[in-house]
Parts: sequence; C-alpha cells; structure tokens
Amino acid sequence: MGMEWPPAPTPALQLQRKAAAVVGSALKLLLFVILAGLAVRLLAGPAAYLLPPTAAPDEAARLVAAPGRGRTGGGGGTPPSEANDLIFDVTGSGPLTAPDKKEDSPGESCNLFHGEWVPHSSGPAYTNASCRFIESPQNCMTNGRPDTDYLYWRWKPYGCDIPLFDSKKFLDGMRGKHWALIGDSILRNHVQSLLCLVSKVEDATEVYHDSTFKSRRWHFPSHNFTVSLIWAPFLVKAKIFEDDDGVSTADLQLHLDVLETNWTSQWESFDHVVISTGQWFFKTAVYWENGAEIGCHSCQNKNLKEMAPEYSFRKALSAAFRFIVSSPHKPGVFYRTWTPAHFENGEWFSGGTCNRTSPFKPGEAGDRESDNKMWRIEREEFDKAMANKAPNGNADHLKLLDTFELSLLRPDGHPGPYRTYHPYEKGMTAKVQNDCLHWCLPGPIDAWNDIIMQMLAKD
Repeated sequence: MGMEWPPAPTPALQLQRKAAAVVGSALKLLLFVILAGLAVRLLAGPAAYLLPPTAAPDEAARLVAAPGRGRTGGGGGTPPSEANDLIFDVTGSGPLTAPDKKEDSPGESCNLFHGEWVPHSSGPAYTNASCRFIESPQNCMTNGRPDTDYLYWRWKPYGCDIPLFDSKKFLDGMRGKHWALIGDSILRNHVQSLLCLVSKVEDATEVYHDSTFKSRRWHFPSHNFTVSLIWAPFLVKAKIFEDDDGVSTADLQLHLDVLETNWTSQWESFDHVVISTGQWFFKTAVYWENGAEIGCHSCQNKNLKEMAPEYSFRKALSAAFRFIVSSPHKPGVFYRTWTPAHFENGEWFSGGTCNRTSPFKPGEAGDRESDNKMWRIEREEFDKAMANKAPNGNADHLKLLDTFELSLLRPDGHPGPYRTYHPYEKGMTAKVQNDCLHWCLPGPIDAWNDIIMQMLAKD
C-alpha cells in the first residue's frame, strides 16, 4: 500500500493560519521583552544569582522506554505515573532525567532491609540494549514482556534513603580485588546484575568457565578487578543427577557435614564474598553424615527415615558458617538470605504463574509459612556463628545481607512466561512454563547491589 499524503489546506484554513501567525509574532515579541529584562537583572544583581556553569553532557546512546502496558494475564496494583516515555542514558553517566530529591543518608540506626518500594522516575541504570551479560531466561525485555512499570521502582528503607549504585566509585575501590558469588542460580542472576552495573565504566573479559558454564570468572583489566561465580547450590558436597530442565534420573545425594571444595579450595584468593543457598533443599534427596546414609526427603528408598528439608538446610548453613568464622583468611562476607518465589495458582511444576505488574504493599504478601521458616533458620544460624566463635575465630567480617523482605514485596519482578523468547508468538493459549523465582534484568535484584555498596561504605 502506498504512502498517504495529507490533504491540501482549504482557503478558510489558510486564513486561520495567517491570523495565528500574527498572534504568534506578538507573543514572541512579548516573550523577548520579558527575557531581556530578566537577563539585565541577573547581570546587575548580587552574586547570589550566579549559578555555576553546567558541563555539556557527552553524546549518549539513548533508549526510549515504551509506556507501561498491562502484562499478559493481568495482575494488580497502580503503577507509578512517572513510568511513561522516559529516556535512559546507557553509556554510564546516569539518568538523563532530573534526580530525585535528596533524603537522609543511612545512619547506624537505619535498617537497610526494612522499608518499601517507591516510584522511581529515572528507571533502571542499564537496559537490555546496553548490557551484554543478561542471559536469555532473565532478558524479559528482549523476550517480549509487554509491561515496563516494574522497571520504575526503587527500594527505600523507612527513615533513610540508599544511594544508587555508583559504578565508578565501586570499581575504583576494588582495584586489585577479587569478588566471589557462591551458591545457586539466584547468585548467577545476581552476578549478571553486578556485571551490568560495573560494565558501564569498564567492560569485563571472561577468563574462565567450566564445562557447564555454571562456574565462571570475569576480569576488568584496567582495574585488575576479578569477579568469580561459583556453582555450589547446597554449599555442602552434593551429587546431582538432573538436567537443566530439572529432570532427575536419580535422587540427590547430600553430604551434610562436608563442604563443597570448589569454593573452599579457593577461599584464600577472595577479598569479598556473597554467599547463599536456598530452594534446592526442597528437592528429593538422600542425606549423609559421617559417610553413612541417615535419612532422606521424599526419596524412593522407603527403608530410609523421612526427614524434613529444614534439617538439611540448617546443617549445611551450620557447616558453612563454621568454616567462614574459623578460617584464618577473613574476606568480607555477605550472607544473602532466602529468596521467596511468587508462584500463584500452582507451583513451577503444576502450572503456577506470576502475572502481577506492581509490588506488594506491606502486609499484602499473605501467609508465607515455608519461606518464613527457612528465613528464620538462616538468621538463627547466622546469630550462632556471630556469638559462638570457633577457637581463635572471628566473625566481624561476616555480614547479613537480608534481602528477604524487599524480595518478598516484588511479585512483579520475575520473568514469568517471558523466560523464553516471545512465548505467545503462536497464540495466547500456548502452554508456557513460568519462572517466578529468578528476576528480570534490569529489575528488583539490582537493589541488592545498591545495599551492598552502602554496607561497604559503612565499613
């Protein structure tokens, strides 16, 4: 079909335009007089009127975010009105929109982990267009997620404000350092966020990966800064017999009193560590201690004692904390707490979905008995590690990165069906697997790095 041209104006329309032109000229003259008077006042007035010159911004690659639209499947809440038609600077110099008003900086009395998500008009610090480290299952924008409102929130503790992650300041402070993120696929999700933020200043080079690409390492040569991702979903020794789709050919074998050597053997090379474990403990597994089977969780061998996953979770945490506290090498360690899933109307294996498009407000998350139980175990074992130091041990380097509350309040931040590329391309009735555990990138998980940087600043 050919291009349609606008119709030629009628004589009456031409007369209207001439009249409008006369009025427009008069308005321009009036505006010129007002501006001239203001200029004379500024030049002749006191020094208080003088403003420092503003440096011209560098030429920036820009990405326009589409107006917020409803996510497939519905979901609730009122999105922030500022979320429409914003422009991002994706070259590293920050948002092009006006900064938020200044609030109190976090003090010693401010709990960084207790607060709410508030509208954030500037949007994310990076996008799918500016960061190459986002893996496909978390690349919600590229995969066709239609709504964008989930990008326009920031975490705000009650009584204080957390500055956004400063990539340059972080890299400058980490010259010659080695960071390790140890745990399961949520840590892999986290390391992508960190790489996206830091690569705004310097791009990273991958220098190692194992055969499965689950353990990897990146280097920032100009800063001699290294980031390692170490796959250890249980932290303790585990024999795993499942593929990437979660299909198992045999029961997991967990040695609850033996730590996984792929992270303990490298411990002395780390300057900072983020370590965690979590949802894997709900899987069917056989438990071992002192080289012998002691029981299992939902296993096929009915001769073994049935044991709750809370038991194995507690034992693994106890072993990991004992090692961290008693080791002569003392890197700065952040233990990141439990990450809740947000499946509704089922679980991941039974058609569960997550179609919400805005955060929960405090109190809206409902009863989370299982999540709260695991979170409580973590805090109990952490407190034991801090109080009951091993002989000659020291726990001052161990910190709790308690992201449970801020994660619980973000049911809208998961890929959902958009873990795969355009899942509804062949129709909205397609049966689609949802991911309601991991996080879209950019997304809520970026706030974890804001908090880490603030905790580093406090130290």
